[in-house]
Order: sequence, then structure tokens, then C-alpha cells
Amino acid sequence: LMPISGKKRVKVTSIQYLTLPSYVIIEVSALSYYQSNRLAPIKVFVTDSLVDFEIVFFNVRLDWVKKVLPVNQTRFVSGKIDVFGSGYQIINPDYIVERNRVSEIPKFEPVYPLTKGLSQKKIIMNIRDGLERVPIFKEWIREDLIKKYAWPSFKQAIESVHKPVEVSEVCPQSVARERLAYDELFAHQISLALARRMFKREKGIAIKSTHLIVEEILKSLPFSLTKAQSQTLREIFKDLESGLRMNRLLQGDVGSGKTIVALLSMVKVVEFGGQAAFLAPTDILAKQHWNTVSKFLEQSKIKITILTGSDTKSMRKSKLQEIQDGTAEIIIGTHAIFQQEVIYSNLRLVIIDEQHRFGVKQRMALAQKGYNVDTLLMTATPIPRSLALAYYGDMDFSILDEKPKNRKAINTAVKPISGIGEVLDRLEVPLKSGSRIYWVCPLVEDSKKLSLTSAQYRFQTLEKRFPGVAVGLVHGQMEPRNKDDIMQKFATGLINILVSTTVVEVGVDVPEASIIIIEGAERFGLAQLHQLRGRVGRGYQESSCILLYSSALGRASKARLNILRKTEDGFKISEEDLRIRGAGDVLGIAQSGKPIFSVASIEHHHHLMEVARADSRMFLDADPELLTSRGNAIRELLHLMDLNDTVSYIKIG
Repeated sequence: LMPISGKKRVKVTSIQYLTLPSYVIIEVSALSYYQSNRLAPIKVFVTDSLVDFEIVFFNVRLDWVKKVLPVNQTRFVSGKIDVFGSGYQIINPDYIVERNRVSEIPKFEPVYPLTKGLSQKKIIMNIRDGLERVPIFKEWIREDLIKKYAWPSFKQAIESVHKPVEVSEVCPQSVARERLAYDELFAHQISLALARRMFKREKGIAIKSTHLIVEEILKSLPFSLTKAQSQTLREIFKDLESGLRMNRLLQGDVGSGKTIVALLSMVKVVEFGGQAAFLAPTDILAKQHWNTVSKFLEQSKIKITILTGSDTKSMRKSKLQEIQDGTAEIIIGTHAIFQQEVIYSNLRLVIIDEQHRFGVKQRMALAQKGYNVDTLLMTATPIPRSLALAYYGDMDFSILDEKPKNRKAINTAVKPISGIGEVLDRLEVPLKSGSRIYWVCPLVEDSKKLSLTSAQYRFQTLEKRFPGVAVGLVHGQMEPRNKDDIMQKFATGLINILVSTTVVEVGVDVPEASIIIIEGAERFGLAQLHQLRGRVGRGYQESSCILLYSSALGRASKARLNILRKTEDGFKISEEDLRIRGAGDVLGIAQSGKPIFSVASIEHHHHLMEVARADSRMFLDADPELLTSRGNAIRELLHLMDLNDTVSYIKIG
């Protein structure tokens, strides 16, 4: 538990000349008491010799108040004084003491986050009690790092944060807080490194193939691979051939070409005689990948099967048999591909698209369909390096940071919603020439109903505004088959404008779509807007993205949206999103419960993540069993951070 701020008290002789509100230590004399009934708050009328005011108590007994603030006797009181009605009030003072005990009232005190049943005083008392029991530990941080950052010892840092004398000591950037943050980051990186080593010790199967089909596909491509794609394939092929299990995260910005990398990786496994499974988050995306992969492999004899929740009973039975007897070599689908009745003949590679949509148990359920299966996780959401190290530090990383040469820049405009009439007028010409347009409605986090109403309203206004133009609507409450039907009509040109409520529904690849309008853009994160913008610019025509924001938007929020006008680099955008919104929102885990760190903040301490990672790996190279003096100190650190289970990784394998 860390303080979130500090409370500075000013000792005054009277409140007469104070700037209010203010936290004070002041000597008062009680004049009288008032309580309208037994359950009502108690008002004590007091004077500081120049000004009369009230001290109000809630949820206490009158006899206790009379004891601590007796009439006509002076007491030092500490609390927040403010104007209430025509007078001044202190509500539930922090301290009430006699003159000889005034030194017990701290001039500065940390403020902690509260939950029901806890008070600041109770937390502070318990923490002070705990501080007396903190031992002096052997140092687990390298001496040169302590000197470089001027960090205090662990015990000194704990005392500085919880017994501060000024507000700077409770800030995330204070040396004490920074030191404790590094302790947490270092322990986390040690645990990830140990887990990674355990995983790497697990034997896989060395997948060595002739690459004949891989080369044939490469020759047939109507484009050349980017340097980033070629480098990523080398990294993946090296992992597959190593004989040790692959555990790799592939990050690719919008339109960077992850699908072809996934395809060639699966083909390599199939050439070896194994099966590859590709897990997509939705039926729409599964079918899109199936269509793409099928097109590239139409000249080969590789058998591709798609398994989704919309399959009929007879279709599913036939496909399950093909998977079990090995006839199906590449299996693409949604959650259906890791259900209990799906039995693989020789599953060697699992690829999980948009991996953040799936939990660890789901990923494991698919990987356990084979023996020591190689795993490749893919995401189209660029993740800042500090976040990637924090959340995926036990994995190898590959990054696709180039776009194919044929991709054109997307013209991005930021406009107030009051200018929607002008936007609609400008759609006349592209619609007449057959252009396809996405219209994304405001994201309303707390109300699916409100979000749906918004989309339906926009759908109706667009139908009315453009008579004769086919307008479609997709939303999360539609049946998958109906949703697929509308998406297919949009992809084939039977629908010209597609109105959608969320990111998921517009995940299909439609190269002919050249305009996207995002209404209520201020409700989305920058990374989300970048993902949405990536729905266009996939063909050979000029593309545009129009961000419509509330007319009441402030200057800072407008500046945030203008970042998208300046760059199409998803990694730069994600760094800015991290700075503005925080780690939970960027990764889509804001509501997932306890944050990964208690002290460290990715936003404030990201510069230490790389240091912690390098230090942990260098140390474990020298002392993999944690047997040296520093190794024993690190064991104590892992115990402090409740990472005892990590030590068992040393003994496994």
C-alpha cells in the first residue's frame, strides 16, 4: 500500500487570515455542544480567541466528544477548515490533544487510498507499527545502480515513503519511491526470466523441412516481403528448428503483413508433417484468414479446414474426423478449435491472433492439444516496449514495423461534430463513384443499449440523407450469421456504407473501403483510433479518416486527437496513449482487477524496466541457482514480493 498524496498542516493562532480550505493545527476552546437527536451529527462551537467556528463529528457519542473537548478548556485540534454556509467548519478532526502533546501531531502526513471500514488514522497506525518490524536486508540491487540513481536502502526507502516530511517524498518520482519500484520491477523480471528458462528447457521437436512449398509461395506472391517480414520469418524458423519450444509474440502495426508471416510459418510445419492451428477471436476474422490462406495455397496440396461455432452438426463431425486423422493440415477457427472433442493428429504449431482477446487458460487449452507445441501469439496493437517487458517478458519478441510499399498514406482530419453536415456533403462524390465507407458510432462503455441506439440513429439518418445508397448496420447484439451476411455484402459492394458500434465488427479486410468516419472520437483511446483507421488504406486508392469530436472538447483533448494527424506509426501512438491513459487502458485490461504492480508505475518508471530486465538476465547467467550472497538476497526479495513459487523454477527440469 503506497500513499497517493500528502497532507501538510499549518500551525496557526487563528483562522482569521487563512486562505481556505486549509489543513491546520490550532488551539481552541469549546463553548457549547448541539445535537438535534441521538443519530444526528454533533456540533461543537469553539473559539480560537479571534474567530468562533464549528467542529462537526459524525458517528461518535456525545459523552466522548465532551471528554476530548471539554467546555472552557483549551485543546489543540488538527483538521481541514473550510467555509460552510455563513461560517467555518472542521469536520471529524484528525487529532485532538492537550497542549503538552501538540508535538505528536505530524506537520506532514501521507494520505492513503481508503476502502469501506478503513480510516486514514487506522491505516497510518498499522503502517507505523509495521515499520518498526522491518529488518535490515542484505542488498539485492547492484552497487553501481544504487550509486547511479542515489537510491537509499530498502529500509530507508520504506520509512521515507510512509513517514514523509514533505510532499516530494510521496511522489512516484522520489528516489525512495523509485527504489521500491525498481525492487518490484527487478523481482518481476527475475521471475519472468526463471519462468522463461524453465520453458526453454522444455524439449520440442526440431522442425526441419525442405522449404519447397515455402519457396513456391514466395515466388507466387504479387509483392516482395518487407525487411521486417523477412527478419521475423528468420526468427520464427530458427525457433521451430531449434528443438526447444517456441514462445514468441509477434507485434505488427496496422497493415504490416502479419498474415503472410503466419501462413509461411504454418506451411513450414505442414512440410515437416505436422499440423498448425490458427485461433481467431471472431467468426468474421476466422473466415477472413481462411479465405486469405486458401487463396495463397490454392496451387498446393495442403488441406485447410475452418472450424467455427456456426458449423452444422454434420459439417463439424466431418471436420473433426479430418483433424483427427491428419487429413486437415492447417486448422483455422475460433474457440471451437480447442474444445474437448477436437483431437489433433500431430499438432506442432499454434498461432493465436489478437492474443489479448484470449485468457491464459484458453491459450493453454489449445497448446495442450499437442506435445510441447510451439506457440506464436500475434497482435495488431503495437505495445510500448516497457509494457511488453512487463506483461510478456517471458517471451521472445518479433516486430513488424514496416508497411508494404503499395500501402498509401491515410489522410486524417479532425473536425467538431457541428461540422457533420459538411462531411455528409463531401461523401456525395465518392458514393457516386462506388466507394465504400465505414461509419463507426460512439463507444459508450457503460451502456450497450445507448451505444446501439446511437448506431441505429446514425443508420437511419444516413439512409434518409443518401436515398438509393445501400446502408448496413452491424452491432454486438446481432446473430453471428446476420452479422456475417452484412459484412459479406459490404465486402462485395452490395452495401456502400457500413455503420458499426465497435472495433470487432469492422475487423474484416475490405481493400475497396477508402473512407472511415469515427463519431465521438474523443471516447476512444489513440491506439483504438489507430486500429480503426487501419480498416482503410488497404487498397490502391487514396483513403481518408475523419475524426468527429464533441464541440465542447477542450484544447488538450483536441491536441490528443491531432497526434493521429501527425503520424501513422502505431508504436509512437501507443507510447503517447500510455502516457495519457495508463497501462490498463492501453492493453485493454483496465477492468481486469488488480494491477500487475503495487508500487511501480509503468507510466512513471518505464525507464527502469529495461534496466531491470538486463540486470536480471545478466545475473542469472552468472548465478542461475541463486546461490551467491546476492542470490540469497534476491531470494529474500522474491519472498517479500510474494513470488516464492518462482524459486521452484530453479529446481524444475
